[in-house]
Amino acid sequence: MIMLSGLASAAETPPELAGSVWQMLFGLVVVIALLFGLLWLLKRGGLNRGGGAGGLRVLGAAAVGTRERVVMVQVADRVLVLGVAPGRVNALSEFDASELPQRQPEGKAETGGEFAARLQRLLERGQ
Repeated sequence: MIMLSGLASAAETPPELAGSVWQMLFGLVVVIALLFGLLWLLKRGGLNRGGGAGGLRVLGAAAVGTRERVVMVQVADRVLVLGVAPGRVNALSEFDASELPQRQPEGKAETGGEFAARLQRLLERGQ
């Protein structure tokens, strides 16, 4: 009879264990959902990820080699033309943002050929 009482208590333990496992899984799902919600809010809020890169905006880029690019970046009221290669960034030119032509309407996408022509004009004007 003692054996039967031991079996009865062992039979009652799994429901308690199952309840605690479900409670733990529910808590895990809530924490993961909160993390995803927080990440979504941070992404939507547009917080600066680059530290001091708040006023930095890439205007365009053109590949000039397999791993080299020419990038036009606006910082406040200045526009920088940068040569970017692996492990190296060189300033090629610098001018006022007021010298840039007005932006096209949002419906018209700028092609790489137009960017290259505009970059060439700006580089010739700077020399």
